[in-house]
Amino acid sequence: MTSNTVFHAKEPWGPVPLAPRGHTWETLMQEALFHAQKGALEGEIPVGALVVNTQGKILSHAHNESIRLCDPSAHAEILALRRAAQSIQNYRLLDCFLVVTLEPCLMCTGAVRESRLTGLVFGAYDERAGSVCSCLEGLDAPHLGVNTWHMGGILAHDCMHVLQDFFKSRR
Repeated sequence: MTSNTVFHAKEPWGPVPLAPRGHTWETLMQEALFHAQKGALEGEIPVGALVVNTQGKILSHAHNESIRLCDPSAHAEILALRRAAQSIQNYRLLDCFLVVTLEPCLMCTGAVRESRLTGLVFGAYDERAGSVCSCLEGLDAPHLGVNTWHMGGILAHDCMHVLQDFFKSRR
């Protein structure tokens, strides 16, 4: 891992999985960062996401589009999950990982649970609204049936820097 990585993983089912074939968690996060920066150029809050299967194929990518679509649910995670499901023609994204630049909110954490992803990897922690481990532990609810493996802090500094630069430029 690079020196820019702050590592934290939830490991109730064993060790941290290897990144999908042909990738590292950092290279996948760099791809998500590329999409976050595209969103910033369009005036959207710069969060980027992608869905990759365990074989290494990137099924979808997205950035926030809430403003453009006038849709409060058009977060990068939701759009990436929708596009991946359409790509494989299945609403269950088994054997897939979501890689996103910011810890998902409660809405997106619910979508992650419902999609049955194998895992979630995120960059920056969101102390205000993060619902994976910062404010809530939305993926660690055994009574709800499915628990999704997750790891945060991959290229956290870079992910936070994109967000901070965006909001500084808007002030």
